[in-house]
Amino acid sequence: MDVPNHFELLTTNGQARLGRLSTPHGMVRTPAFMPVGTAGAMKGMHWREVRDAGADIVLGNTYHLMLRPGAERIAAFGGLQKFTGWQGPMLTDSGGFQVMSLSELRKVTEHAVTFRSHIDGAKVELSPERSIEVQRLLGSDIAMQMDECVRLPAERADIERAMQLSLRWAERSKRAFESAPPGYMLFGIVQGGDVPELRHASARGLVEIGFHGYAIGGLAVGEPQAVMLAMIEETAPRLPRDRPRYLMGVGTPEDLLEAVARGIDMFDCVMPTRNGRHGMAFTRFGQINLRNARHADDPRPLDEESTWPATREYSRAYLHHLVRSGETLGAMLLSEINIAYYQSLMQGMRDAIGNGSFEAFKKQTRAGWARGDIAVR
Repeated sequence: MDVPNHFELLTTNGQARLGRLSTPHGMVRTPAFMPVGTAGAMKGMHWREVRDAGADIVLGNTYHLMLRPGAERIAAFGGLQKFTGWQGPMLTDSGGFQVMSLSELRKVTEHAVTFRSHIDGAKVELSPERSIEVQRLLGSDIAMQMDECVRLPAERADIERAMQLSLRWAERSKRAFESAPPGYMLFGIVQGGDVPELRHASARGLVEIGFHGYAIGGLAVGEPQAVMLAMIEETAPRLPRDRPRYLMGVGTPEDLLEAVARGIDMFDCVMPTRNGRHGMAFTRFGQINLRNARHADDPRPLDEESTWPATREYSRAYLHHLVRSGETLGAMLLSEINIAYYQSLMQGMRDAIGNGSFEAFKKQTRAGWARGDIAVR
């Protein structure tokens, strides 16, 4: 492998892995959950809350940032960290997934994807080279190769075509990344849908090309959880043991727990903040719907044992009122409560892997979710 390694695998407990990833903007403890700051901002949260909640690294979306405010404009400010005020590590996706999911009018060729901007309808071309150029202008610590993601279920022929195209784009992405300064990283993305042999072929091809880390893409796109977990089991063992493994776009707390048990190191998902904006809280009791009338007169907090102030100090009655009234503060508080829970869950997994008790932690956590929320007062 002709690319340097910035990942240190500290220990394992079963298939679960404890590690740390060195980036130009700081250390990332793994397993890690990356909150998603789509357009250079965490919806409903200040960056200091994201950091205080325990996040080491956040994600930015190349598609959105290249359309507005523009990668060249961000570069003129010194990159994403200086432009946004987030001083820690950042990962940017390639923009490919958003092109496929947000742009109804798009054309995929060997050279690039051509699409219409969802903002003003302007015609835009995104090639592997342009995707890497944009990500370098953004200055992200970790860039992703350009790939094509196919929504499941899909015909095998379509899955194989997209996988092979993604491999060719991976080679072009790597060549375009060669001028990046030392310490910055490029991850390859395993595709192959729900077909094990295609996942194997994609992983093998990417390892031959050589990347700083490897992602598993094309999951959590419509398939059942059992299929997602089966594809992780097919793919993770075929990736280099000493390189970080990133499961893209995942997911629920249960998804994170099960994926870490199968050797995954990094995750991202909009679920904590998106669900928070819709009145849903994640806790050790499971997911709680604050719109439910059962909370209207309840003076108790969501979880009096939580280390996060908003989870511990605001009454369910007040949160219910904010949500039902459409107050912005309700979305803000539930977003930070959810991000804090996700980070607490990741810290719990890191601690358990470190002391050899991951399986016990997993059982205890699942038992808490299964018991459900506290009884109505």
